[in-house]
Amino acid sequence: MKKALASFEQVFIVRHLLKWTLIAIPVALVTASLVALFLWLLDVVTGWQWQQGWLLYLLPLAGIGIYLLYKLYGKDAEKGNNLIMEEIHEPGGGVPVRMAPLVLVTTLITHLFGGSAGREGTAVQMGGSMASLLGKWFKLPKEDVRIILMMGIAAGFGAVFGTPLTGAIFALEVLAIGRIKYDALIPCLIAAVFADIVCSAWGIQHTSYYINLQPSLTHEGELFRFQVYTILKVVVAGIAYGLAAWLFIQLLHLIKAQMLRLVPGRKWLIPVIGGVAIIVLTLVLGTRDYLGLGVISKNLGGVSITNAFNIDGVHTWSWWWKLLFTAITLGCGFKGGEVTPLFFIGAALGNTLATLMGAPVDLFAGLGFIAVFAAATNTPIACTLMGVELFGTDNALYYAIACFTAYYFSGHAGIYSAQRTAVAKTTYTNK
Repeated sequence: MKKALASFEQVFIVRHLLKWTLIAIPVALVTASLVALFLWLLDVVTGWQWQQGWLLYLLPLAGIGIYLLYKLYGKDAEKGNNLIMEEIHEPGGGVPVRMAPLVLVTTLITHLFGGSAGREGTAVQMGGSMASLLGKWFKLPKEDVRIILMMGIAAGFGAVFGTPLTGAIFALEVLAIGRIKYDALIPCLIAAVFADIVCSAWGIQHTSYYINLQPSLTHEGELFRFQVYTILKVVVAGIAYGLAAWLFIQLLHLIKAQMLRLVPGRKWLIPVIGGVAIIVLTLVLGTRDYLGLGVISKNLGGVSITNAFNIDGVHTWSWWWKLLFTAITLGCGFKGGEVTPLFFIGAALGNTLATLMGAPVDLFAGLGFIAVFAAATNTPIACTLMGVELFGTDNALYYAIACFTAYYFSGHAGIYSAQRTAVAKTTYTNK
């Protein structure tokens, strides 16, 4: 009898996998195609911003345009990633289709006129929007709607960064602090892998990062001491990464709250104030390195994520300036993601810490890259895997130590207000 039941269970599993594979293919195809279009357009508008510097001075007007688009057509779509997460927690009205074109257009506007923002939010929102639409077309029950929305997140994240494994785990881990529900694991993985393949098929090439940590030590004792000292330095850096994430979260929420308090009833003024602040900061600092994505710089020796992996590639306080520029941009209503700026903040901070502690610059830039993101989103496992996918497996232990340490020291705050706390990080929190 038990053998018969076991055989029946395997048949059910095969049917389950076949069902979600068939659903994952259109989710991945549509989402990845939109992500590919977005990434191509993002390169185009970034080039325009670099060539036509005067566009920055229109940033306040661009902010008004974004405000009007969401006021006229956005409705609940303005909640962005939080709306998708709310629908996963408690399926209700669904994620509107208009979210995809709105966030696509407004993110491009933000980058064209010099706002400091990312791209993952746009990819995730397009993925969630398209997944919700397909869920309605397929007439899925509520319990399956939750899974297809998670697949949309996984597909969008996996495609935009070229990290399918990270995308799958991120979609599971980001919903609740301290809990991962594995019922959507295979569907999310299938969607993320297909999305990465489709995005690459469109000719999209992702930035490559390298950590060349190869200590030239001749004795086993020397290697042991190197590893021990490096681990201790990684722990110290992990604390700093977590605190930097906490600072970004607090500043972002503070700016949002204060803007609503200062200009009640005149929300269109909020992006104007933010745009003016970005212009003033740019003029005061005398550099445009903190505008846009920041993956690469217009100038060969400028401050950027890629240059943060080199000695003297950034300035001591580069991480702070990118944090401030991004918090103002997103806190004042401009659109885009937080993740790529978090990569910038972490990589720049890692460079600074490595210089201070006499540690390998490329390693600590890479650790900051993933750890600040882990702390701000409360996704240490996904970000450890991101380190493996982006930088290779050689330093996986350091990735985990940095991400886990940063995760604890960022507290229970996060960039996503819809994220729930399932299990507290420490017993002290429960008292």
